Amino acid sequence: MKVKSFRHARLAALALLVLLGGCVRLIPDIAGAPTTRLAPSAPETALLAGVRAGPGVEGLGLASGDARLALVSFQESCPKLLVRNDVSGLTRNGDWQPACDAATRWHGDAQEFFAAHFETVQVGEGAAFATGYFEPEIEGSRQRQPGFDVPVYGLPSDLVRARSGDAQPLESGRMPLGRYDEADRFVPYFDRAEIEQGAMMGRGLEIGWAKDPVEFFFLQIQGSGRLRRPDGSVLRIGYAGQNGQPYTGIGGLMRKRGLLGDGPGQYRGSMQGIMRYIRENPAEGRALMRENRSWIFFRELTGDGPVGALGVPVRPESSIAADPKFVPLGAPVWLDLDRAEADGMWIAQDTGGAIKGANRFDTFWGAGEQARTTAGGMSGRGRALLLLPKGTLRRLGKR
Repeated sequence: MKVKSFRHARLAALALLVLLGGCVRLIPDIAGAPTTRLAPSAPETALLAGVRAGPGVEGLGLASGDARLALVSFQESCPKLLVRNDVSGLTRNGDWQPACDAATRWHGDAQEFFAAHFETVQVGEGAAFATGYFEPEIEGSRQRQPGFDVPVYGLPSDLVRARSGDAQPLESGRMPLGRYDEADRFVPYFDRAEIEQGAMMGRGLEIGWAKDPVEFFFLQIQGSGRLRRPDGSVLRIGYAGQNGQPYTGIGGLMRKRGLLGDGPGQYRGSMQGIMRYIRENPAEGRALMRENRSWIFFRELTGDGPVGALGVPVRPESSIAADPKFVPLGAPVWLDLDRAEADGMWIAQDTGGAIKGANRFDTFWGAGEQARTTAGGMSGRGRALLLLPKGTLRRLGKR
């Protein structure tokens, strides 16, 4: 079962960094762990990967507290779930109506709700791999002041997509992001090194200032977070856009270069281990970070959040990121992993740039130091089941 108190969480030392916020996130292979990407010949939807019936929901051993949290997140997902297009091919909007109607009126045992309205489905082989993400909190300020010199930029107006004919389309068919220079030529947007060297200074784009460039680098990869100001107040920031430059996971680079290992005195393949290397080797660390040319622009967030790709707030220990080609966003997901704190029921409410393929997930752990530690150390393997409205398998001809 998921452990609802962080005090009892089992922690390890593997980190995958995440880009969240505006509902787009990248999860690089910081520790060299697989970032499951679909090969050209791999099945591209759940139906193509194959689905079959799993055990009854009542046999999963769902804990009552876990079920209550999952039910709340499912209720919040229903307005979106009922209108969005399910690209996995598994469900239609109307399939969810009975469960969503019941969820709004449900006052009984949450375990009974899931048992009454859902059946379990295994996608492909069912072998799951799950990482973790969190909402980081770092020291920052709204205005620049001594010790707070790292600019947090809002989205620049000159970051645009190329006009047709001015650049080669991307594989997706969309035109690339970049800018037009003074001669009206389309060129790549400023990369990380250029931005750090002042390419965007003096334009009034700063929405805040961070204290620590290393912490801000990792917050950028997460894609949203909190700036804790000197007076103790918090400025929440979320993803607004990206500069169009390629993303490079520095953990993968470090592993390839033999900078990470498990031996005495070596830097561990975790977020903490990579930070330690950067701080103890400042010149090399700065150069390493700049090899990730991607830069994230932010906007100030107000209200509930952070918000996931489904358009609803993601909740600690209840929300999970998944590939929508294999999991309908809004659907419950059951995990049984070798990391006990991640076992149990989650609701798919988010996506990630490296969360690709069947049974690849990213678990959300909230904000604060414990969330950071748990998410940074999350690397779980085991089994996954989707919970779909009863009758789905019969309609699909799988029962």
